Amino acid sequence: MEPLVSTAWLAAQLDASDLVVLDASAHLPDAQRDAAAEFAAAHIPGARFLDLKSLVDPASPVPAAIPTREQFAAAMGKLGVTQQSRVVLYDDSYVKTAARAWFVFRHYGLSEVAVLDGGLAKWRSEGRAVETGQTTGMAAAEFVAEGGAGDVRSKAEMLANLDTRAEQVVDARGAKRFTGEEADFRPEVAPGHIPGSRNVPFDKVLNPDGTYKDADAIRATFAEAGVDLDRPLVTSCGGGVTAAVLLFALHLIGKHDVALYDGSWAEWGTDPATPKALGLAA
Repeated sequence: MEPLVSTAWLAAQLDASDLVVLDASAHLPDAQRDAAAEFAAAHIPGARFLDLKSLVDPASPVPAAIPTREQFAAAMGKLGVTQQSRVVLYDDSYVKTAARAWFVFRHYGLSEVAVLDGGLAKWRSEGRAVETGQTTGMAAAEFVAEGGAGDVRSKAEMLANLDTRAEQVVDARGAKRFTGEEADFRPEVAPGHIPGSRNVPFDKVLNPDGTYKDADAIRATFAEAGVDLDRPLVTSCGGGVTAAVLLFALHLIGKHDVALYDGSWAEWGTDPATPKALGLAA
């Protein structure tokens, strides 16, 4: 299974016994949207609701940290996902949360996991069928979270990187939040960006209809921002979500020496001790 699948491909595969379709929608607080209610109102036939916002480790000091291995395994078991499942993730979110789910799934060893190109919006725009209500009758499964791909960076590692510059830092937030011209929607979070960062707003790797750009266009987007694709990099954003959109786009072009700063600006921007830069990238 390719990491990015089309609506036509998914429509032809819906009856496959090993396929699990998960709605990974989640929304920013200021969107005032209820992902669970929207799932109940309309979802791809047979899909299950991932409840991505609950897929976090509440005990971690990192805001909305990725779940522990045990937490992830328990969630997958309830959803009927096994290591043999082929999982397709989709969303109907402005911040393209299926990419965040994709990162977490791969981090805990699921290799057969894909993102639906264009998500629910494209599915519905093509007049494809949707279901209402909650998914029922899911058989619990035993899931063992093993191995996996997708490196995570801590604040301490990001601070150390300021001295070594071993990894480029690429910030997925909008340009005005990156420069500090626009305040964060969370009043406790300072403006600006990690010193030395480059800015690639996450929507720059997407087409107007929410599908991902082709490989040449993705490479060009990073190059235009001054990112050297021959060097390792780590992505950041407001809270670890849209940074995963950039990681997914990089995966599509075959770049794998990458990592996610999971705490992102929600962690960095609330710590008075971390250095912060304003204005355009140096």
